Amino acid sequence: MNPLDLLIPVAHAQATSAAPPNAGMFNIFLIVAFIGIFYFIGIRPQARRAKEHRDLLAKLQKGDEVVTSGGLAGRVTEIGDSFITLEVADGVQMKFQRVAIAMVLPRGSLKAS
Repeated sequence: MNPLDLLIPVAHAQATSAAPPNAGMFNIFLIVAFIGIFYFIGIRPQARRAKEHRDLLAKLQKGDEVVTSGGLAGRVTEIGDSFITLEVADGVQMKFQRVAIAMVLPRGSLKAS
């Protein structure tokens, strides 16, 4: 007996078993099913959220009350191609990228707080 036999198990040849006749079709079905599940759980909701955000930015108007992704709330005073100017307090205006706008608030919600 060799001392390595205690550390490495001896491999024995196994008898080969015949695969079921439809194993290939079943494997293809599983792959297609996993791709479909991944699409409906991961890709489709993300694309829908991105479309909703693009629509929100396209409908933005001067005077809208918005919240940025950083949590800053303000009123839109200027709209450019890439940047939006928000009035966050009386006489205080800040520039933000358009994509930083997270949501549009109902009118009058900034005066209420």
